[in-house]
Amino acid sequence: MAPATSRGKAVSKSGARRSAGIEGDKKKKRRKRNSQNYSRYLYLVLKQVFPDIGMSTKAMSIMNSLMNDIFERLATEASRLAKISKRPTMSLRDIQTAVRLVLPGELAKHAVSEGTKAVTKYNASLLADNKNNV
Repeated sequence: MAPATSRGKAVSKSGARRSAGIEGDKKKKRRKRNSQNYSRYLYLVLKQVFPDIGMSTKAMSIMNSLMNDIFERLATEASRLAKISKRPTMSLRDIQTAVRLVLPGELAKHAVSEGTKAVTKYNASLLADNKNNV
């Protein structure tokens, strides 16, 4: 079967798209989904807790997917809470509330206490750096 013709000239399918408009010439960039790889950090925590136990690649992949899923849920919930309170920036309180809403019972309590401890330690290190620089 012969290609479609326009005014007696053969036109390829891609040529038909290009002549349709200038925008057809530009290629659309595909956005790569931002998914973090937590494998290195999971391995470090595993070795702290169980020094003599390893983890298969498949198990590591499953744990990585779990981490990405929880991160996505927490970020979505915290963002929703910030929008409800009409603030453009997520606060510590938004993150804590999101953790309490997303994670179940005792896990939420431990996550909030560990998160608070990490933020306190970080702020203390900032203060120590400022004192050393002055």
